[in-house]
Amino acid sequence: MNPEQKIPVGILGATGSVGQKFIELLTDHPWFEIVALAASQRSAGKPYGQVVKWIQNSPLNRKIGAMIIQPTVPVLPCKIVFSALDAEVAESIERDFAEADYLVISNARNHRFHPQVPLLIPEVNADHLKALGSQSFQKGKIVTNPNCSTMGLTLALKPLMQFFGLTRVHVVTMQALSGAGYPGVSSLQAIDNVIPFIRNEEEKLESEPKKILGSWDGSRFIEAPITISASCNRVPVLDGHLESVSVKLASEASIREIIQAWSTFKSIPQDLKLPSAPEFPIHYFEAEDMPQPRLLRNLEHGMAVSIGRLRPCSILDFKFSVLSHNTIRGAAGAAILNAELMVAKGYLSGK
Repeated sequence: MNPEQKIPVGILGATGSVGQKFIELLTDHPWFEIVALAASQRSAGKPYGQVVKWIQNSPLNRKIGAMIIQPTVPVLPCKIVFSALDAEVAESIERDFAEADYLVISNARNHRFHPQVPLLIPEVNADHLKALGSQSFQKGKIVTNPNCSTMGLTLALKPLMQFFGLTRVHVVTMQALSGAGYPGVSSLQAIDNVIPFIRNEEEKLESEPKKILGSWDGSRFIEAPITISASCNRVPVLDGHLESVSVKLASEASIREIIQAWSTFKSIPQDLKLPSAPEFPIHYFEAEDMPQPRLLRNLEHGMAVSIGRLRPCSILDFKFSVLSHNTIRGAAGAAILNAELMVAKGYLSGK
């Protein structure tokens, strides 16, 4: 499905690192056209290229650089906005936009556990979009994507839960510096070091997958009955979160069966051939030293998850390693895929 004309969209928090990633991924998008960039009051009224400290690998598009930054208020010339706002301001601003009849597709954490807001991974819980009909933001809507570390883990868990059932998960993350935003962690902290603490990260990783893997009962989300224990670490890698995972399954499975479940896993985004969807959401690598961030983080344009090192666990059942690109699949790319799914399913037809 392709829209006859490109859909105008805006970006809230456009000057930050995630906002920049939205711009990079949307600049030549086949379905969406950036018509508005919004940021703080100190940036409003100025050309984007004069204000932003561009840190992406690709050069800033000249047309985007010339766009005048708008205040972050709901008077933008579009009805769909991607939110890259900092959590300190996102809750009220996103609510204001929704109540002004905007669709807010957010990367911020603030509304992830609202009882009627989908916490969406299109390959995992596309049916959670049914909750939009119960939202009370007047005519507007809010959809969120999960935390960057949640994304890779939950995609890896979905086929296991689907085919074998899942009861317990233990995960230790090694998270890239870009996950802290810009300027993020100082060089004196990051170089020659591992920081065994990321504020609020373990709480997110222990709770978000349960909502995503759960169900919508018509009025609220019912969490999946899974126990998750997480330990999160910041490591000196630019992009790509690597996670060491151990799982307890509800039924017996062989290593071959689990790899088969991962390798053949496809879902609605693949069936619909959405522009940002990877051909295969999960790739399994047999090499004993894979996956590695530098080698595999950009697999399928950064939208696929890499898994390796599946082996028996002496405490639970199995253990393995998961890698995902934290600023693409774990942030801006995830939100864009959410929007594509909503277009394809007709949720944006009135916008």
